[in-house]
Amino acid sequence: MSNLPNCPKCNSEYTYEDGSFFVCPECAHEWALELETVNNEDQKVYKDANGNVLTDGDSVTVIKDLKVKGSSSVLKVGTKVKNIRLVDGDHNIDCKIEGFGAMKLKSEFVKKV
Repeated sequence: MSNLPNCPKCNSEYTYEDGSFFVCPECAHEWALELETVNNEDQKVYKDANGNVLTDGDSVTVIKDLKVKGSSSVLKVGTKVKNIRLVDGDHNIDCKIEGFGAMKLKSEFVKKV
């Protein structure tokens, strides 16, 4: 048998690969292969609304209307943000948005393009 990791949820040894994911047949838990290598390096992992791992330089799309603090304007759904930087803190994406300028966003309100 190949050397697959145990399920992180139920510790089952019967995991299998399905494309770019590991799957546990006992508890139906799925996790990405990339997360295994990132977690082993003890780095903080930032995920978008769909669970995709974000990295510096990615492009993302806003998935809901967001109020801009200190302004009456709104950041609309579908706004594309290019070349993001990941930072520690409550708002973990640092970026520049055309028409708005420098902003900080939460990763849970964006999806990877």
